[in-house]
Amino acid sequence: MDLREYEKLDPFKTVDSPQGPVHFSTPNSPTEWRVDTLFTKEPDTIEWIASFPRGAVLVDIGANVGMYTIWAARTRGTRVYAFEPESQNYALLNRNIVRNGIADLAVAYCASLSDTVGFGRLALSAFMIGGSVHQFSEISGEGSKHSAFSQGSYSSTLDTLIGEGVVPVPDYVKIDVDGIEPRIVRGARNTFADPRVKSVLIEVDTGLEDHWEMIDLMLELGFDYSQDQVERAQRKEGPFKGVGNYVFRR
Repeated sequence: MDLREYEKLDPFKTVDSPQGPVHFSTPNSPTEWRVDTLFTKEPDTIEWIASFPRGAVLVDIGANVGMYTIWAARTRGTRVYAFEPESQNYALLNRNIVRNGIADLAVAYCASLSDTVGFGRLALSAFMIGGSVHQFSEISGEGSKHSAFSQGSYSSTLDTLIGEGVVPVPDYVKIDVDGIEPRIVRGARNTFADPRVKSVLIEVDTGLEDHWEMIDLMLELGFDYSQDQVERAQRKEGPFKGVGNYVFRR
């Protein structure tokens, strides 16, 4: 099957950038929405990526279908190590990597990151391509009674992956996993103590005590953040009120 025949079966949308067109597969309405809101859903993330020097290394934890993985690789020449445990999102993430011809820059892993290493379950909010608000637990079946589907998953820590040479020490890290961000940070404590890590973008829920503890830990590790940036990023209403990205920098 040549590319033209493949594209008939795999609809996509194109976003223009100064570096050329960026393509995203759009098999359903949630993935179309992700493309349509690329610049408006999290403008702080787009601004953050635009600040990367060319050739930087990004670890994208909670990559979903790869909106920011693809954008960073295509527009900044960033080397990206993307982690997405949900099976359908992971498949589409790889399709987006292939469609954009960036397999030399981006590699995706179907795995969770946390503060433990081992097998567990990923409780899905919905069994749907482009879905989010999934929850990993190392306790088998935890959360599955309240989820649409519970998928098997494997978890590692960022410190373990770097210690074993799976990924290099990154310049930048993005963490957006809808809840267990503090556990991921605890599992990356040694990595984040390394001064080569320039900046970490984390989605923070200010309604959760452990997320405030995570902020304190990032400050202890030598990072700081702009209150103005946080104020602009935080949602002011709706079900995600008080949630927003914190851009930590050294």
